[in-house]
Amino acid sequence: MDISTVLKLADELVFAKTGKHLEYLEEAILQGTLYGQKYSQIAEDFHLSEGHIRDVACKLWKKLSDVLEENVSKANVRYILEKAKFYNFSTIGNDNLTINNVNICPQSSQPSQATPQTEQTPKPHIDLGDAPEIFSFFDRTPQLTTLETWILQQHSRLIAILGISGIGKTTLSLQLIEQIQHNFNYIIYRSLRFSPTLETTLTNLLQIFAPKSETPQNIETQLSQLINYLRQHRCLIILDDIHTLFSSKQLAGQYQTGYENYHLFFQLITQITHQSCLIVNSWEKPREVVQLKKENNAIHCLLLEGLGEAAKEIIREQELLDEDCWQSLIDRYQGNPLWLEFTANLIKELFAGKVSEFLQCDTLILSESLQAQLDQQFQRLTSSEIAVMIQLANENEPVCLAHLIKKLDLPTSELLNAMQSLGMRLLLDVKECDRTRFFSLNPVLKQYVKNRYTERNN
Repeated sequence: MDISTVLKLADELVFAKTGKHLEYLEEAILQGTLYGQKYSQIAEDFHLSEGHIRDVACKLWKKLSDVLEENVSKANVRYILEKAKFYNFSTIGNDNLTINNVNICPQSSQPSQATPQTEQTPKPHIDLGDAPEIFSFFDRTPQLTTLETWILQQHSRLIAILGISGIGKTTLSLQLIEQIQHNFNYIIYRSLRFSPTLETTLTNLLQIFAPKSETPQNIETQLSQLINYLRQHRCLIILDDIHTLFSSKQLAGQYQTGYENYHLFFQLITQITHQSCLIVNSWEKPREVVQLKKENNAIHCLLLEGLGEAAKEIIREQELLDEDCWQSLIDRYQGNPLWLEFTANLIKELFAGKVSEFLQCDTLILSESLQAQLDQQFQRLTSSEIAVMIQLANENEPVCLAHLIKKLDLPTSELLNAMQSLGMRLLLDVKECDRTRFFSLNPVLKQYVKNRYTERNN
């Protein structure tokens, strides 16, 4: 029996006996125990004292002992729960299932005599906060289908939508709401563009569920209350721009000082039983998504790429000419919706809408708006990452790691960390041939680096 099944069974048993689910910290301690962690390790993961973890664990073992009518401890909890699962099941009537005399499916075996009525889906509570208004949506049917499958069929608890800035993460998220909103009780969108603390974010979310209640100041209580709401209601929460929580001038995915407890929040969302889904949008891959995804099938990542054929609608809306050249324009700008909009405006203003004439320019043209937009991402890079980007911009073809080690005056460990970080920032194109990986930059990023760094230093 896998760990997720053990956790679910424990929660069902406790709820059936007490009418209350396991608290988030109780479930986290149980999970850590099942993974063989010491109390000190669990305490470190949750930024709590070892003494506090021991106190909560002691109460947890007592609670499980009462429910299972056996002496449960850290050493034997998995054995006892597995024994309960496989050996102590009995069926009463046709519908009721009991474990150690605890009824976990209290349904009457009597057939219902009520006349069937048409069930109406309640209208969800939708709070989009500071979500931008979407005027155009270009075909992302495969991505929407994938997200819908993960959420409604596979019951994913955390989904990361990742992609370079301008690729359409926010637009896709808001379109998804239109498509699946009737499957939820609450739908909430919030942007973290101004880097709110976790306390601020939790307070904001809790006020949506209980606007007249006083929000607790203790972050542990706030987390516990939110998890309870996610259990009681089917919720879809979208947190946009989470890359703003990470530090600039440091390797990717490192939280700013004072924001580290977001790691705990995302960890709890994935590890504790509930019926809701959190979507996070970022142009920088969160480290916990990488780490937790290895051991948790409730996490999914969607890497958003260019629009392809659908991008022609952007050019058509701008009323550009030379339709036979549109695909070349799309390919040159990677099908990125925002990059194409900036470029289409420039073509309209300076080339009278003639795409063929614009494509005759000797170099790839980046409008100032496009470069300013990329500045936001590149200002976050470390000096070693910038050195790698400059080297790749000057290469005529993809290169392997050994080539970069030879060319760059960087310690090997620093170079490897920089490469891994650039990958998490989604700034590298990677291809594999004969079990060797080759790295390059897409044409837009290559031209940007030349404009902003290489030519400036010449």
